[in-house]
Amino acid sequence: MTLGIKRPKRERRIPDVLTKEEVNRLIEAIPTKKSKLMVTLAYACGFRVSELIGLKVSNLNFEEMVGYIRQGKGRKDRMFNIPQRLLTKLKKQVETQKEIGEEYVFSGKNGSLTDRNIQKIVRNAAKKAGIKKDVHPHTLRHSFATHLLENGTDIRMIQELLGHADLSTTQIYTHVSTEELKKIHSPFD
Repeated sequence: MTLGIKRPKRERRIPDVLTKEEVNRLIEAIPTKKSKLMVTLAYACGFRVSELIGLKVSNLNFEEMVGYIRQGKGRKDRMFNIPQRLLTKLKKQVETQKEIGEEYVFSGKNGSLTDRNIQKIVRNAAKKAGIKKDVHPHTLRHSFATHLLENGTDIRMIQELLGHADLSTTQIYTHVSTEELKKIHSPFD
């Protein structure tokens, strides 16, 4: 039953985004190899935290350099590219997991990781790296999308990589890309 009352529009804030230099500082500030690999992969593939901790060994295809997110947000599957720079480290991590009979690419001492584990790693690394922005694991996803856009990647490709059903969700990154905005000159100039 609707009463004909319109809801106010939901506030849409422009997300915080790290510069490429800040992403590098953040990653370098992480002390352990496994944590560094997790955070690097999250940024390099634009993962949500749930996708990172739910990533299974069986969802990686090293021959084709791709992986699959199965039943991500919205119960959708999507493909991602495995970054060449992470190939050796990721293969080593997968072999370690296979040796202990673990189905997930990343696990903790007591089994599966939680989103809190990842949040803590990112928060501590941001603090150690001296980054003053409010940094969360999802900030890496925003940074991934923004950096792709700044590099000239078509927004529809970014939409596909992020697994967004609606292009309007992806278009938030057109407002975030300060590098692209800096390229625009005033007609007065």
